[in-house]
Amino acid sequence: MFKTKRVVSLLPAATEMVCFLGASSQLVGRSHECDFPEEVRTLPACTASRIDSNASSAEIEKQVAALMTQKSPLYSVDVPLLHRLQPDVILTQAQCDVCAVSLGEIEQAVADWPGSKPQVVTLSSTRLAGVWEDIRKVSDAIDLGDDGRARLKALKNRVVGVIEKTCVVTRKPRVLCLEWISPLMVAGNWVPELVELAGGLDVIGKPGSHSHWFQPGQLAELNPEIIVIMPCGFGIQRARKELESIAQETFWKSLAAVRTGKVFAVDGNSYFNRPGPRLVESLEILTEIIQPKIGPFGHEGKAWERV
Repeated sequence: MFKTKRVVSLLPAATEMVCFLGASSQLVGRSHECDFPEEVRTLPACTASRIDSNASSAEIEKQVAALMTQKSPLYSVDVPLLHRLQPDVILTQAQCDVCAVSLGEIEQAVADWPGSKPQVVTLSSTRLAGVWEDIRKVSDAIDLGDDGRARLKALKNRVVGVIEKTCVVTRKPRVLCLEWISPLMVAGNWVPELVELAGGLDVIGKPGSHSHWFQPGQLAELNPEIIVIMPCGFGIQRARKELESIAQETFWKSLAAVRTGKVFAVDGNSYFNRPGPRLVESLEILTEIIQPKIGPFGHEGKAWERV
């Protein structure tokens, strides 16, 4: 007899993948950060953060640095709860120990598992193709078969629909996406690829390369025409608030994007920071910002604002 697999997702993007694939009823546990779609909030949280996520970006960076210096994990895993939930599959990541529970912590948690050990599925995409592959892996792990493949194909086709409109633009503005404000961090991984697909030229980010720190002097040299603020884990209003820490700096006020009013705040936490199905919405958001004559897709005022 076919058994529906019990799934614990310890990564927001993975939780969204399961729900996108129509298998939300198979979820029995989540991470403390899994908050979409709304119904997953009722699931027991199997992790907790040792960082005050309500602090400023500068203070969060100090907390992270202190814990890493002490070689202390940034997150805790409720192993007894994991055992009680009896999952058949645990979804986790192996990309960034700052963003979510590390693979090592999960491997340690299942090392002395009572009874049959759950399958640990590790996601680690850095580009769109990797996201598609991760969705396929999740679909296969929970036995969704043809239905999972059909949903994934439909998602890819939405991206194709955007590309068909942006591939013919002749004017591609220079774009900078900031993943952190204090200190400055350029958005990497899938974000530069999204910028290119949306009809822009990323001035520093490289598709598939990790996000990295850079100096204010470099920002002045790059002098982007469009700046998109997307701090990791922050919504629009927190992104706008963080911008206040540099808004009066000379290097900032001299930038072309600032002088022409082309600085935008987006909901990074819901979209750009999560390598899951909503990267398609992220592409649409960037297209509305970078190539405003294309679309619109209906995200302005909800997922992004002009600063």
